[in-house]
Amino acid sequence: MAFGSFNQGPAAPMAEPNTTPLVDVMLVLLVVFIITTPLLTNAVKVDLPRAQAAQNQDKPEQIRLAVDAVGKLFWNDQPVAEAELPARFAAAANVNPEVELHLSADKAVRYETVAKTLAAAQSNGVGKIGFVTTAP
Repeated sequence: MAFGSFNQGPAAPMAEPNTTPLVDVMLVLLVVFIITTPLLTNAVKVDLPRAQAAQNQDKPEQIRLAVDAVGKLFWNDQPVAEAELPARFAAAANVNPEVELHLSADKAVRYETVAKTLAAAQSNGVGKIGFVTTAP
């Protein structure tokens, strides 16, 4: 004896997804959040002492090197010859190994001048190099 439905056609697939597990998980998460949220807002009130101290301003020395359109070099706004750069870079690196070079070059300057300047800086101990630009 076989059990089945009274209609003799093929059984239609179930069209509704089973959402019971999803609802169960969401309810558990809701309960967890309801329990933990008040714990996050409580804080211990502590009367902290007050003290005055100077802020630590240990910024590394900066070398501002500018190259104008004709290729003239300016070390911290003072003109400098290209031949003096390696000695100046080495002296600055000896005084402070963390010295930074901020290079601002005119857009019309030859790339060769900028490349030689960067090579002189790197070969004489200045490893932190940044390019200064202006916003359009």
